[in-house]
Amino acid sequence: MNIVEGQIQVQSFLTVTLGILVLFLGKALNSRVALLREFTIPEPVSGGLLVALLMALLHLAFGLDVSFGMRARDLLLVYFFTTVGMNASFADLRRGGRSLVVLLVLTMALMLAQNLLGIALARWGGMPAATGLLMGTVSLIGGHGTTIAWAPKFDADHGVTNALEIGIAAATFGLILASASGGPIARFLIRRHRLVAPEASPAALATDPAASPSPANASGGGALIDSHDFLGAVLAINICIILGSILQEVIRERGLFLPLFVPCLIVGILLSNLLPREVFGLRLRWPSRTPAQDLIAEISLGAFLAMSLMTIQFWTLVDLAGPLLLILIAQFLLALLINLFLVFPLLGGTYDAAVMAAGFSGFTLGSTPTAMANMTAVTQKFGPSPKAFIVLPLVSAFFIDLLNAVMIPFFLHRV
Repeated sequence: MNIVEGQIQVQSFLTVTLGILVLFLGKALNSRVALLREFTIPEPVSGGLLVALLMALLHLAFGLDVSFGMRARDLLLVYFFTTVGMNASFADLRRGGRSLVVLLVLTMALMLAQNLLGIALARWGGMPAATGLLMGTVSLIGGHGTTIAWAPKFDADHGVTNALEIGIAAATFGLILASASGGPIARFLIRRHRLVAPEASPAALATDPAASPSPANASGGGALIDSHDFLGAVLAINICIILGSILQEVIRERGLFLPLFVPCLIVGILLSNLLPREVFGLRLRWPSRTPAQDLIAEISLGAFLAMSLMTIQFWTLVDLAGPLLLILIAQFLLALLINLFLVFPLLGGTYDAAVMAAGFSGFTLGSTPTAMANMTAVTQKFGPSPKAFIVLPLVSAFFIDLLNAVMIPFFLHRV
């Protein structure tokens, strides 16, 4: 940890350590505050937002700024999505086929609506039309990474002054709304329609492979994990990440950039489904849906989200005054209405649909890890939903990155 020009710089290793502490803080808060449990607020969100608020108070009172190293955090994200891919089976994908198509179409419709609404409100508020696009899929569905990548072009070519600051603030505001709204939305739908998890019974979990706990909503059902199991899971995940890195470079050479976790997710799916069970009479132990892998996934997601939220700079949201704040509130209401009146009923109005609604709120306003954390909190309280943990990541972690990469330049050329 160094202090440079009045700013405290925290290295990646210490950031991870603090993230773990924040995750423990969130667990303690949720165990003691009934309201957080009642509205299924994820534990990393509880701890992360509390620490972010304390950091904001320190900034306002003493002008103290803290810069966190995030390289280790980003690796945790790759680890988590690799486990998601490794836990997917082609049989699950076939079962979720209709839901996958419906969710993809509705996501495309929301993305178009987000951009059109943002542009219309920006023009109404006397701002450059591109400002509305920046506060549409660029910062909301795209998140901080997409915002950082595109902000210079908005500033240089489209007259959006301080595009980076506006986009980062909008992405931060969206992340907060996504983290806080997903659980309550699912809770409302589950209780209003008296929904029950279809595989919640122990018998179903024991007999149906598709009903086994997903990487984000289970800790192995009390099964013991030895060092051999854990090292085997880490080795398999690392193999997927190495191959995913190679696949990312192959795709990049063809003119398309995808975040590293996307090709790693794809490699995980392919290896888990295509590897033979035996080679020359030797049985392969590929750690798909094992307690060790589930444990790694749970730790990776929790620590990643805790670190993401504890580093939010609330004071940057002051810039979202007037028309900018109006655009974001309108975007939240748009996503909420589509979620309640289109996503949930068109996905069948089932328990799985309610869990996916929590995830839909997470990634359409914040990020895919937020969506997964929202669904995790819901399933921990109301019961498992293997289908949701297969369908939603494919849409939010794969398809929408491709769609956004096409949609942003399409709209930029027309504003």
